[in-house]
Amino acid sequence: MNRRTWIKTGAAALGGGLMLPTRSAAALPATFDHEAARTAQEHLWRGEALPQSASTPNTASPAAEGGDRPARVVTPNGVSLTGRRADDGAWVYHLLAEEVEHEYAPGLSAFCWGYNGRVHGPTIEAVEGDRVRIYVTNRLGAPTTVHWHGLFLPSGMDGVGGLSQPPILPGETFAYEFTLRQHGTFMYHSHHDEMTQMALGMMGLFVVHPRRALRPVDRDYAIMLGEWYLRPGTRRPDPNAMGDFNVLTMNARCFPGTAPLVAQTGERVRIRFGNLSAMDHHPVHLHGFAWRVVETDGGVLPEAGRWPETTVLVPTGSTRTVEFVADAPGDWAMHCHMTHHVMNQMGHGIPNTVGADLGPLDPPTRHLLPDYMAMGEHGMGEMAEHIGMGHMDVPENSIPMVGGRGPFGTITMGGMFTILKVRDRLTDAPGWYENPPGTVAALADAEALARDSIAT
Repeated sequence: MNRRTWIKTGAAALGGGLMLPTRSAAALPATFDHEAARTAQEHLWRGEALPQSASTPNTASPAAEGGDRPARVVTPNGVSLTGRRADDGAWVYHLLAEEVEHEYAPGLSAFCWGYNGRVHGPTIEAVEGDRVRIYVTNRLGAPTTVHWHGLFLPSGMDGVGGLSQPPILPGETFAYEFTLRQHGTFMYHSHHDEMTQMALGMMGLFVVHPRRALRPVDRDYAIMLGEWYLRPGTRRPDPNAMGDFNVLTMNARCFPGTAPLVAQTGERVRIRFGNLSAMDHHPVHLHGFAWRVVETDGGVLPEAGRWPETTVLVPTGSTRTVEFVADAPGDWAMHCHMTHHVMNQMGHGIPNTVGADLGPLDPPTRHLLPDYMAMGEHGMGEMAEHIGMGHMDVPENSIPMVGGRGPFGTITMGGMFTILKVRDRLTDAPGWYENPPGTVAALADAEALARDSIAT
């Protein structure tokens, strides 16, 4: 019995022959053919003419901000940079290092440093064997360099300021040029005063596709994990922070600002995780599925080295690529499993009030602070509820520690949290999943409690 059959059977057992859901959603474009799209992309990426039968790749899929090739990877909340073919055959890219006003989530933004007007920078996509020429223009007020993290290249192209090259001074443009000798998921980041520059956002993903597809997938996602310290009310990340980071991000966005991932039921999904956090590893957990780690930044894992698991640890300075079949429709949480990494600001440095009787504190305190409202004796979920209902404000340029609206109320999560939406039929805006009758946890009634001898 597979999982979907099990769910159907379970629903019938709970609800007595309940019907499967009917979801009013449009299908993927009728003309869209995954295999044809992949074929078209392969041809385009090899610079070959499209076969007559190849359809246009799905325009609702990966996004590129310019280049001669279509993007193949979806970077939620981001875009790809795919390169422009030069007359000498090299693929040319251009990164502009500059200050960027960046939004982590609605209500929380800061002045960061990034590339091409983005934080993090665009995902660079290329193909194994490409000769790449990457220009880096420094529009910052400080020298910088770019390190191509994990790539095999000449020492002088490695991007370590003072060691492998002179720093790129403000106003200068440097050219990096090398041949891509491997494929996989890599990263790039500043390697000059990197404590400051990476803390301000100067990093991105670098995906090198194999010349010939090894394991075709239907959805290919890329997520960079990061951490920041941004004191509530300020608008500049603090690069001197060494711990207790209070903004934990996926592609530089924190929940509820993270874009969901989507897949159609039965599709094979690949997710590429990179981690350039200053101090922390991140165990990323996906609900509802077991995936296999198929690649690291050191190469493809042999079949014997892959095992099913629901959480993958992504060490800082590393990438991990997982794959799985999205065989169960629903809205599934995906998040770092370090619990302080799924919270936002305002949870740091406060006294522990769990279990305390705070009621008597309110009247005298309100003489000094009219809007004072003691809370925390039952945890911090109530804070999200109060803020969501408009009962209390938060400091300027800050967001609650947890809280986003869900179909059943407040989702008491923040930080590195997002949602995988699997649907039998996809639309541009899939909305919330309509669970089959009898498959949602609900209040137990007295009859059921008595039947099963449950004392409450």
